[in-house]
Amino acid sequence: MRKPLWKIAVATLPEAEDAVAELLGSLSGSPAAIYFDIETGVSLISAFSAKIFPHGIRKKIVAGLKRIQSCGLEIGVGKIEIAKVKREDWAESWKRHFHPMEIGKSLLVKPSWSKKRPRKSQSVVILDPGLSFGTGQHPTTEFCLREIVAAVGRPPHISKELKSAALCREAATAKSFLDIGTGSGILAIAAAKLGFQPVRAFDFDPAAVRVAKANARVNRVQRKLQIKRGNVTKLSAKPREQFDLVCANLISNLLIGEKGKIAAQVKRGGTLVLAGILAAEFSEVQKAFADCGLKLAVARTENEWRSGAFFLRKIF
Repeated sequence: MRKPLWKIAVATLPEAEDAVAELLGSLSGSPAAIYFDIETGVSLISAFSAKIFPHGIRKKIVAGLKRIQSCGLEIGVGKIEIAKVKREDWAESWKRHFHPMEIGKSLLVKPSWSKKRPRKSQSVVILDPGLSFGTGQHPTTEFCLREIVAAVGRPPHISKELKSAALCREAATAKSFLDIGTGSGILAIAAAKLGFQPVRAFDFDPAAVRVAKANARVNRVQRKLQIKRGNVTKLSAKPREQFDLVCANLISNLLIGEKGKIAAQVKRGGTLVLAGILAAEFSEVQKAFADCGLKLAVARTENEWRSGAFFLRKIF
């Protein structure tokens, strides 16, 4: 007989979901999962463990939520649930929430249990919730996926005075991709599936790196991309390798604080996608990257989040 799982869950607001996920992950010893309900605007953060949670864990969660609030993040009601669940119940509950998602005509993201078949010439990314860091359901992740799809075959943003035979040859080759803060690896995996080369990704959280590598193996692209542990604050301001498309799904203060290093990763004529930004903070982020020579090309707001794609106007 299979042992039951123990579950801890907190209902919170989107702006605090990453901090709450980190809190529950540290207390449970396993990555936390995030489910965002579009209708209610509430994020449910859940972590599961085969071991019984220690006595006093509720007090630790409450203390952790107070620390998150003290940092200026709104957590909403912060309802806490601690319960024992059957493994079968846990699996079936995720199946009710997560469904296949088509990104344009060229990409299908679906959980492993889905029987949905891809269209002709449609690449498939298989990603299960539960022990992942992002499954494409969140609006910021979806925006990044749509920009990756849109970038396939899109010519680089090159001014007339920079056009040359060398740049034309560069535009004809496979595009390169960098994912800063990869989480589940979904963006890097999608880029590899769509033919980007090379594909690089990193995350500061070692648990996220392990999950991303596991997801890459499931999707059979582990040899087409490189995933490693890294810190955005340690990026080089003069990197030896730059990329046609860079995605950075990070909090605003980190984006602004490291704007120069992040912008330096973008190749001339390339695109930088910034997500994970609260709508109220987007204008400040936009101004910061305008100072680095990046011009906003397209933006989208969904719920409290605003994301944008920028193209590089000058050479670093």
